[in-house]
Amino acid sequence: MADIKAIDIPKWGLSMEEGLVNAWLIEEGDSFTKGQLICEIETSKITNELEAPFDGVLRKIVGIPGQTLPVGAVIGVSADASTTDAEIEQFLAARGATAPAEEPAPSPAAEPEAPATPTATPAAKVVVAAKPAPTGSTVVPSVLQGTTQSDVFASPRALRRAEALGIDLAAVVGTGPLGRISVRDIDDAIRDAGGTVATAAPATRSGLPLRSTADDSAVPATPVARRTARSLGVNLHDCRPTGSRGRVCVADVHDAARSAQLLPEAAAQTGTIAVEPEYDTIPFTPMRSAIAGRLQASKQQAPHFRLTADLELDALLTLRKEINSTVPAVKLSVNDFIVKACAAALMKVPDVNVQFDAANESVLRFASADVSVAVALPTGLITPIVRSANTKSLADISGEVLSLATKAKTGKLRPEEFQGGTFTVSNLGMFGIKAFDAIINPPQGAILAVGAGEKRAVVVGDSVSVRTVMTVTLSCDHRVIDGALGATFLRELQRFVASPALMLV
Repeated sequence: MADIKAIDIPKWGLSMEEGLVNAWLIEEGDSFTKGQLICEIETSKITNELEAPFDGVLRKIVGIPGQTLPVGAVIGVSADASTTDAEIEQFLAARGATAPAEEPAPSPAAEPEAPATPTATPAAKVVVAAKPAPTGSTVVPSVLQGTTQSDVFASPRALRRAEALGIDLAAVVGTGPLGRISVRDIDDAIRDAGGTVATAAPATRSGLPLRSTADDSAVPATPVARRTARSLGVNLHDCRPTGSRGRVCVADVHDAARSAQLLPEAAAQTGTIAVEPEYDTIPFTPMRSAIAGRLQASKQQAPHFRLTADLELDALLTLRKEINSTVPAVKLSVNDFIVKACAAALMKVPDVNVQFDAANESVLRFASADVSVAVALPTGLITPIVRSANTKSLADISGEVLSLATKAKTGKLRPEEFQGGTFTVSNLGMFGIKAFDAIINPPQGAILAVGAGEKRAVVVGDSVSVRTVMTVTLSCDHRVIDGALGATFLRELQRFVASPALMLV
């Protein structure tokens, strides 16, 4: 039996159930050694680089980029050169895995009329004669050899065009989704290499404008515009794009349809068209799916109640200014002080420094304050943790928050850096938000929503003075934290913020 080994989706963290294959760092046929980075896999929170679990040769890529697979699923096969393709397919079948499926070509009856066959001049070095070239086409072998057309991600029309011309698709750069090669990419590659592409005269109708017959699959357009164009028989090349980011919108399609007299007679006469609302379909990323599931469960299962308090920041701002001006290497933010103050308050009120253990219907109370700090990403929200924040200096907290935020934004956080935590701080003050409610980050018992600091008139005794005030809202899980307990925590937080020197001793 041949020595065949599977490369699987690993399980990073207890909550991981699936992973999205982002990119392969090696290609089929490449040798690799144990510990070498071979693939990028996106989980619900981060992007990890998969280390090879053994030495081998990547013979087959099963998990293609963009594909989401469950933990333990086969994404690649390693085998020596003597192993046949049939043995690899037999191995995959035994594992219940399948190789990437070929996209079926549409029936000839459904295929739109293709443009005239491109003709490449002798200077077109991007092509290789995979079979005798058609009469009138000249092809020059490329330096890329040994790649079969089935190994390349291309549209059915592009595959047929490449076979007709003897073009090696491995030498063509795809510009479609996930790098898919279209007919337009083939034509562009021929032109870039110095070749020429013959274009047939566009079809005409008596009394009607000329209409493009070129492949419009790569034309930037909204989903609604693309569907409307298909239904009206409009080629997107004939549309003048006026939509966002230079895309063709549905109004552009209707304008082109009017010009070509392709609209129904009644609509053309009245000028009215039933307009489908414009929208983009954005599939959930693994991170967004995880956020949706966890926060929906938290909102449904945890009985939230909220307490609001105002924090006076004047003394804190004075101390911050003094430290930043005295120690040039340190640049403390207000949020660094809030994280430190929360950690100190949690030590004073340890019954808030808890997690809810739903499986055992018990409360887990922790000796150290592991404060999660919410970080906004383009794809969602992640909460890296400042471990034992109660024992760390303001400078240490500042540096750690900056480092964790940078790693979060580049997808380099390790699971232990964002899983767990005993309390969360979510700050939207930098966006000018005065106050808001936050959803508890399970299994934690509470989360603090922090608003912007602003100058307000405050009554002190019998007089009114101007103070810098910040509104915070504490969301608590009533299963583990009662109202009086949450109020006690906020009172301690107010005390530490009003007298920040208490945090330093």
